[in-house]
Amino acid sequence: MAKKIKELIDDKSQYTDWSNRNDIKAQLKMDLVILLYENGYPPEWNEEVFNMVLEQAENFKENM
Repeated sequence: MAKKIKELIDDKSQYTDWSNRNDIKAQLKMDLVILLYENGYPPEWNEEVFNMVLEQAENFKENM
């Protein structure tokens, strides 16, 4: 699942200003929600989990 998340992030972050564009961030968040949900994570719906994954993705790309 980590590889799928990385591929998804790499695809959405190909734009230089992706972290400032709300449309790209919204699409990334939606895609992350779908990917995580399809893989049974989190066991109970929790918006905070999705926000943490998105925040980690942003930090990862900014610090590369």
